[in-house]
Parts: sequence; structure tokens; C-alpha cells
Amino acid sequence: MAFDVLPGDSASPVILHVPHSSRQIVESGLFPEIVDEELDHLTDAHTDLIALGAADLAARRPWIFVNRLSRLVVDPERFLEDEMLAVGMGPIYTHGHAGRRLRADDTSRDAMLLETVFQPYAEAMTTLVGRRLAATGRALVLDVHSYPTARLPYELHGDGPRPPVCLGTDPFHTPESLVAAARAAFGDTGLDSPFAGCYVPLQYHRREAAVQALMIEIRRDQYMTEPGGPPTGGLDRITRALAALVDTVDPVPPTGRPAITPISWQG
Repeated sequence: MAFDVLPGDSASPVILHVPHSSRQIVESGLFPEIVDEELDHLTDAHTDLIALGAADLAARRPWIFVNRLSRLVVDPERFLEDEMLAVGMGPIYTHGHAGRRLRADDTSRDAMLLETVFQPYAEAMTTLVGRRLAATGRALVLDVHSYPTARLPYELHGDGPRPPVCLGTDPFHTPESLVAAARAAFGDTGLDSPFAGCYVPLQYHRREAAVQALMIEIRRDQYMTEPGGPPTGGLDRITRALAALVDTVDPVPPTGRPAITPISWQG
């Protein structure tokens, strides 16, 4: 199963997007002898736990879209024409965190992965954003990531600041009020360094201002043992900060907490 969409409150516009938390591998040409090390360095470990915990704490439950396959199989947040192609890390990685080969070139295999994994994921995310937009008049994608304390060789822009929480923004989709709310929730933050931008489905990208987005990159020493180790006590603090952000951007009216939509959608 490539992804899960976990339902939130019918009145919530908030989507917690978790694209890189999984270590699940399927047959996709990866060289098995290096997979574990690559997973340790490239997986945004435990970010699914952070999103799920924040959803449980939020006054109005947000929706959650979580990738169930490792980014080593297909990275759903890369475009077919992406600057990361320069280091072999477009939608289908040919190289890993230190520049080593991950898989042999195979155009037929890559076309199959794009058709069966990448495209359905993008379509499902587009559908979810559209449904939140139709139901509430807006959609807010909070992209939940993590990044290593020390720069990895693949990083194209890793020579800048590495704050405890990096906020990735877009000039069209990230209003100043959203940045201010995230700064208040997380405390010590920086903007667009070492990673910039945020995920918006292409159908809405730079076209629909009611679709807002923010990438939240949590430095891994804040909540886990690097690389690829267990969570630490900081995970609870980060989870509560994310819940506080959700409550700020989607405040519940004083009439009370609406009921959670009783449906489940899996892909």
C-alpha cells in the first residue's frame, strides 16, 4: 500500500503531509547491500509519530496523508524536472546520500514506478487538497519532515544555517501569518535553510491562493538519535508544538469540538 489518507474533522482545512517517514522497501532495483545505511540517513524517522500525535492533541483533528513506501522507492515530492536530478535524486533515486549508486539505470522500471506509485500518490494528494478546499474554502498543507544535524553530501544548499526547525516557504502559498504562527509554536526557527520551499499539488501551484503550505523541517537531534535511531524525549515537545500550530491556524469556535468524519481512505 503506497499511502494512507487518515480522516480528520469534516471542518478542518489542515492536511499533515508525511512523505518520508517510511522504511518500507518493495522490489525496485535497489542494491540490497546499501539499503539499510541509506534508509538510516534519508528517512525522516518518526515524523509519522509526530503527525499522528499532533492530530490526537489538536482541538480539531487535521487530516493526515502519509507515504507508506520509502523515498528510496519513489520520492513523491520530487518533480520530473527537479534540481535534485543533478545528484541523482529526482523522483526515482539513482544515487544516495553520499553519491553512491543505488540502482542500475532501467527506463522501463522507472516508467512503471512513475505510473504505479508516483502518479497515484500525486493524484490522491490533489484530490484531498481539492476536497478540503471545497469543504472549508481553503486547504493548508503542513509538510512534516526532518533533516540531519550535520550536512550530508547530497545537499545542494547545505552550507547555510541549520536551525532546530527550518520553515520552508513559498512566496505565493505561504502567508506571513502562517510563518508567524509556526515561529510562535516551535520557538527557535529559521527560514528556507538548509531546505526551502513547500509541497503544493501542481494543479494548484501558483494558481490558487486559498491553498496554503508550509514545510516543517525538524533537525533530528531535537527528537531522535542519529542516524536512524529511536526517538528521544524531545519527540513529545515537537509533537505538542505541531499541535499548537494546528490549533492556531484552525481555531475551533467556542461552540465546541465537531465530530470526526467516520470514514477511512487508503491507497
